[in-house]
This record gives sequence, structure tokens and C-alpha cells, in this order.
Amino acid sequence: MRSHLLNDATAERYRRSVTEGVERVAAKIATTDRPFTGVTVDALSPRIDEIDLDRPLHDTAAVLDELEDVYLRDAVYFHHPRYLAHLNCPVVIPAVLGEAVLSAVNSSLDTWDQSAGGTLIERKLIDWTCARIGLGPAADGVFTSGGTQSNLQALLLAREEAKAENFADLRIFASEVSHFSVRKSAKLLGLGPDAVVSIPVDRDKRMQTVALARELERCAKGGLVPMAVVATGGTTDFGSIDPLEEIAGLCEQYGVWMHVDAAYGCGLLASLKYRHRIDGIERADSVTVDYHKSFFQPVSSSAVLVRDAATLRHATYHAEYLNPRRMVQERIPNQVDKSLQTTRRFDALKLWMTLRVMGADGIGELFDEVCDLAAEGWRMLAADPRFDVVVQPSLSTLVFRCVPAAVTDPAEIDRANLYARKALFASGDAVVAGTKVAGRHYLKFTLLNPETTTADIAAVLDLIAGHAEQYLGDSLDRAS
Repeated sequence: MRSHLLNDATAERYRRSVTEGVERVAAKIATTDRPFTGVTVDALSPRIDEIDLDRPLHDTAAVLDELEDVYLRDAVYFHHPRYLAHLNCPVVIPAVLGEAVLSAVNSSLDTWDQSAGGTLIERKLIDWTCARIGLGPAADGVFTSGGTQSNLQALLLAREEAKAENFADLRIFASEVSHFSVRKSAKLLGLGPDAVVSIPVDRDKRMQTVALARELERCAKGGLVPMAVVATGGTTDFGSIDPLEEIAGLCEQYGVWMHVDAAYGCGLLASLKYRHRIDGIERADSVTVDYHKSFFQPVSSSAVLVRDAATLRHATYHAEYLNPRRMVQERIPNQVDKSLQTTRRFDALKLWMTLRVMGADGIGELFDEVCDLAAEGWRMLAADPRFDVVVQPSLSTLVFRCVPAAVTDPAEIDRANLYARKALFASGDAVVAGTKVAGRHYLKFTLLNPETTTADIAAVLDLIAGHAEQYLGDSLDRAS
């Protein structure tokens, strides 16, 4: 069994095995003509259930054949131009190369003596991102597993900085369309059930700052402690960007920690055309970025950044076997001092490879393309009587629903749109997402693939309308 360990004696075997796997995946990507096969849970589960993990195949080719049957054939392929559902981007080749390198070397980014140059590369990328945001010379941060972890850590720092005697008095302010991780974080941080105050949004799905000011004042007068305002730089459902400058002014007025969840909108940091849309982010106390959403990186590649590096001390614990206090005086850089995680992959390498091959402008050009595509898609939807579109996009998301001319019952329209989404997924011709707006079911395009065209959008809209009409026709047949 030692022949399976990667070392100097097995380097050639490693080369052959990885090459064989890469060739299988490359062939699959080259021949995939739709984003999904439409396989169902009931169809796929038995194939996986019948595999006996205690009876290995002892052959890489055989295992890859099996993998084709239980995974590769039926995977949802984000690179396909008609995958339009969630915040999943196609990935750039330099980042995939970085993934291969970091997996084989397997550095752990918790301490210097497990990563060496990896530590310095991650720190360089954190400094680069902080500079792009404009957080100032005292800024710092650390890579995380994703936006949820970044938001949790930012709110942990905010909780500690608030210095409240009673956690039940703490309040977090976030828009009604902010990410669910804000409420989840509040619970994990031991805050009360009323800790998160929901702020209404305007017609463009942006936080209403008048309402925020009113709630901050009410909090102060009620003897409660305003812990943080979470502004969103690209909401999951709408891609809307809260008025960051106005929110920053209110945070300064009331002495409240300002966190910007820019997990989605961080692509604007590299944009050549739309950087101004996220102006005000430089005034934040902390920022969440997800490179695996809008920098075209493989999952996971994310970070939390802070204006004042000293606040990261709230996540610092020392262990003699790992990062004893003396290392601080010896100026040995240990990233675990800043992180909620201990063992942590060298995910920063993927972004490093991308920037060294493509440059930030290359990433920005790709993100600008999907923003431009969303603007074109919005014009198409606004001009199409078959659809109702909710909001003009600030990023690359379109929320809409089919409104058949012959139907006036909102509940029936809901059912037609739900059916259309399910039927489209089952066909495998395209994948779209869904959400609710004012209690009604809507569909969602999240456009993160520069290869998607307006022709793709038009074709998928026709498919959606066709499925909705089919459902309504069948419904009328059943009723008659």
C-alpha cells in the first residue's frame, strides 16, 4: 500500500494518475452539450448505494470508469453557458492549475512551519485586496472557507469591540434581503432572538437609510447597544448594492461597526467600468469577499478583511504545540492567529496564479462582461410581455417571472413558474434558480459566465414560457 503514498519514489505514478484523471475531465468538459442530464435522486441513489467501499477496485482506470457513472456524467456543469442558477462561476485555468499544485504539496496555512512561502503569498494577497478596497495602512485579514465564515468572523469582532455587558442588549442591523448568514451568525455568537433588526429596502432592493437611521436612534434611546450594521455589496437574490456612503455616515454618527458583505460584488474591485458602484466600501470596518463568486476561482477562495489589524486579536488563541506566544515576539508569522480555522488549505494560491497569469484587469474584463450581459437581459425581459422583471441589475442577477396573458390568479402563476423551473431542470437544457418576492414565486438568472450570450438568454426564456404554458394547459385539461 505504500506505493499509493506521494513521495520521491512514486512521483511518476502520481504524474500518470493525475494525467489520466485530467484527460477524463477534459474530455467530459469538451463534449458536454448541456449543463445537466436531468438525473433524479431516485435514479442516481441506487448506483451509489450498491458500491461496497470495503471492496476497492485496485485500479485507477476502473475507479475513473466508476466515477464517470456515479458523478462525472450527471454533474451540474457550471462552465456551460446555460447554467444560470446560483452564484457559481466558471473557473479560470490558472486557478485550476493552482488547485492541482496546492493539493499535491498540501501545505497547511495555520503556521509558518507548515507553509513557509504559502504564508507570505496569502499575506501579500490580503494586502493587495485591502489596497483595492482602500481600507488603509493598518488593514489586514485572512482567507476563509466562504462568505458565511467571513460574515461570522466579522460579526465576532464587532461583538467584542462593542464591549456590551449583556449580549441580549446587542443589535445587528441588516436589510431584509441580506444573506441568511447574518441571522445564523447572530445565533452562533450567542445573541438574543431579537438581535438582528431587519431594515426595509427600496424599489431597487437597497437598504433604506432613513429606516436605518430611525432604528439606530430607537436602539440608542432604548438603552440597547448597536453592535454592527451589515451593508450588502451585492445581495444574493438581486445583486443590489446598499448605499454604502450613506450607511458609513450613519455608522460614524452612532459609533457602530460597519461590515460590508461584498461576497458577490467584490468583482467590482477589479472592474474597469463599474468600480464606482461599490464606492463607500473603503469606509467599512470589515469586508467579506468571495473570489470564488466573481473572480472566477474554484471553491473555496474567500477572505475577511478588516480596517484595523488589531481587531483580529479577538480570534487569537495560543497553544504551546502550535503557536506559542513567544512566536509573536520572534516575528514568526502564523495565520492561525487571525483565523477561526486551524488546519486550512492554501486556497490563496489559486488567486495568486490567476493574478500572475491574467492580471487584475483580465478578471475585471470578465466580470464587466457578465454585468453588461445582465443589462442586455434586463432590456429583453422589460420588453417581453410574457415576463415581469423585478429590478434593473447593479451586478449580474435578473429576477423575473412568467406572466401568461390568459391567467390572472397569482397563485396559479406561482405554480406555473415553479413547474417551469422544475421541468427545465429535469430536461437538463438549462438550470435556473428561484426565489420569492413579496410572497410570490419568481425565477432568477445569475449570470456569471462570459460565454453566455443574449441568444442563450432568449432561448431559455422561450423554454420557460413553453413549460409554463404547458402546465397551464394541462391544468385546464384536468379541471375540465
